[in-house]
Order: sequence, then structure tokens, then C-alpha cells
Amino acid sequence: MTEAFDAVDIIIAKRDKRELTTAEIEWLIDAFTRGFVVDEQMSAFAMAVLLNGMTRSEIRDMTLAMIASGERMSFEGLGKVTTDKHSTGGVGDKITLPLAPLVASFGVAVPQLSGRGLGHTGGTLDKLESIPGWRADVSPSDMRRQLADIGAVICAAGAGLAPADKKLYALRDTTGTVEAIPLIASSIMSKKIAEGTAALVLDVKFGEGAFMKDLDRARELARTMVDLGNDAGVATTALLTDMSVPLGLTIGNALEVRESVEVLAGGGPADVVELTVALAREMLASAGLPDADPAAALADGRAMDVWRRMIAAQGGDPEAELPVAAHQHTVTAESDGILTRQQALPFGIAAWRLGAGRARQGDAVSAGAGVELHAKPGDAVTAGQPLFTLHADDESRIARALDAVSGAWEIGSVAPSPTPLIAETIR
Repeated sequence: MTEAFDAVDIIIAKRDKRELTTAEIEWLIDAFTRGFVVDEQMSAFAMAVLLNGMTRSEIRDMTLAMIASGERMSFEGLGKVTTDKHSTGGVGDKITLPLAPLVASFGVAVPQLSGRGLGHTGGTLDKLESIPGWRADVSPSDMRRQLADIGAVICAAGAGLAPADKKLYALRDTTGTVEAIPLIASSIMSKKIAEGTAALVLDVKFGEGAFMKDLDRARELARTMVDLGNDAGVATTALLTDMSVPLGLTIGNALEVRESVEVLAGGGPADVVELTVALAREMLASAGLPDADPAAALADGRAMDVWRRMIAAQGGDPEAELPVAAHQHTVTAESDGILTRQQALPFGIAAWRLGAGRARQGDAVSAGAGVELHAKPGDAVTAGQPLFTLHADDESRIARALDAVSGAWEIGSVAPSPTPLIAETIR
């Protein structure tokens, strides 16, 4: 077979800041998927993209080429509008758990293909697997039946969706090119568009505990992904949300499930409720229900009913006791005052070190491990009052977790100025 292009020519073109043609990009992604373009060449291309960027049309062509490398799902004939949500990840971000059943309680289908955690960011599947019996793997036919019957499914993505992205994602992690916005955007959006949803709401996080630390960079990523989605015919919006402090009061698998159930029962931390309701409003509006009231569905139990049915449909027992770690260590306030600082990233690293996360793909996680927060910035505290509790199955992990959060919180006399959780919406 005679190849249409040469990988070295395409690498040089991007190195020299030339805009690539649709044909060049389609060939590059196809040749990489079938192994003709080798990892070293794709790594060089990724670095050229990191340094020189891509135009909107190049990013669109790359996204569509990655979609074309595998299967596309379709929900035509389901009888329901489909809408989905994607978060760029953060500390204590359990929003998918209450959000999917909440949106589904309005008769909208939510096909939520989720992943596992790596490093300090938790994975939705890891959290749900702390529920006894729950399984992440759902066949396409069972997924379709569950969407038709219950309206929500949270499960693992099949290997057939955007396989080119899977190969490129692994390379980016080992070549210092993770931060390239065109590669992040095409990675996320190729999977979401291939998933077949009609509408998509993105939760793009910024701040110290987020992948994107800087608001301007987060805004650029959000704008790029919204344009990609809309160009592909998927109604896409994005919320820019603050991840300077952990979201909610729990970080860790079973701990976050417990908190999510509290939200579904009409309670839970104010920030988790605020973001869940805001994302639900956007998802419902994109599905043609702009006047829907998701807060009411949390209050009256409709969302909880869907949650129970969704968990049971995937083999889980929604009434079962969740795992509890064998060891706890509580840190208390040394003085009276106001909690003025609580940094997200160190607390996320602490939960990881306690066993809630994994250092490598395939590592096991502890269902009960993590961090439970007893106060948030702005709260008044007294000497001896619990600030947070570390949970671990292996007691020897606690010392390293304490090292991670050393200096990550502060008690002072002046309350910090409140900052909005949702900075802006991009359409």
C-alpha cells in the first residue's frame, strides 16, 4: 500500500507553524491508529502542537478523524432526548452521581460514559464500585434498555470508541504534552461526540485543584470544546467552575457516594447542591426543558427514585451499607478563629495517599479510604474542634497523608472574601 503522506513532512509542517489540511490530519490519525505512524513520530507531532497550537479547523478535523478511528453510538429511536455532562476533574467532584438521576427524573436520557481515577482526581466508576454488587460494564443493548426504562446509566466506555484517542492519550502522559489545549479538547470531544448524545454540558474547572490552574486557560479550553461540539451538531455549553477548595465535604470513593445520596435526599453540602442544580438546568435546557426545576426534583424524592433504580439495574444494592475504612485519624483546630484557607490539591493528594486513588492504571483502590472535611473556608471554629478526618484501611498511610496537607489550611481572624463557584457560562 502506498501511503498518501509522509509523517515527517507533517511533523515539520506543524513545527514550522503551517496549517495542516483535512487530508493530512485524516491520514495522520488513521496511520497512527493502524501503527504505520510510530509512537516517536506522534510524540514529536504532539510536542509541535503544544508549542505552536492548532487552528479551529485543524482541531475540528483532528476530532472528527479520531471519531472515525472507531465506532459511533446512536440513540436514534430511543424515544427520549439524550444529554450528557463531562467534567475536567477535581477534588471531591462527585457531581455525576446525583446529576444523572436528577436529569433523568424529567424524562431525559443520560448516557454517562465514565472513567476511573488516576492520581489525585477520583474516577466516577471507582466511586460507584464501592456500592456492593454494582458493575461498570454494561453491554450496548443493556445500556439502551436501561436508558429507555430508567433514563440514566453510568458505565465504562467500550474499547471501540475513538481508539486513536486512547493511543494518543497514553503518549501525552509520558511526553510532557498533556497541557496542549488542542489535544485535550479533541480527546474529550472525540469520545463525547462518538458517544452519540444530542447535547452536552461541560464542567471546566479552574484553580489550584484543577487541571487548568488559570481561568484564562480554562476559558480557552471551554471555548474550544464548545465550538467543537456545536460544529459537530451536538448542542454544547460549558460552565467555568472554581476548584480552589475541595468540592463538598468528602474526598474518596464510598465517602463521596454517601454524600451524593445525601444530596439526592434533599440535603448535602451547599456547593455540591448548587453545582448539581446548575448543571442540571443547563442539561435540561439543552434537552428542550428550559423551565424544568431540578431543585424541586431533589426535594420531592423523584431523583432519589431514579438513583435507586439505576443502581439496582447495574447489580448494585442501593440500600447496602457502604464500606468504612478500618482506621481514622482526626485533626483538630489548635485555636479559635475562622478557617481562612483550605487548598484543594493537597487534600486530593492526601486522599490518594490514603488509598482512594491509584498511581498507575490497573492499581486497586480502597473503597473506604479518603478525607472527610468538617469545616470549609469561612466557617468559625473553636480550639479542639475537628477540622478533618483521614480514613485508611492501612494505618501506615496516614503519616504520608498528613505530610500532604501540612500547611494546606489556615485559621485566622478575618473571613476570606467569598468567590462564586460558577464563574461564567460559555455557549
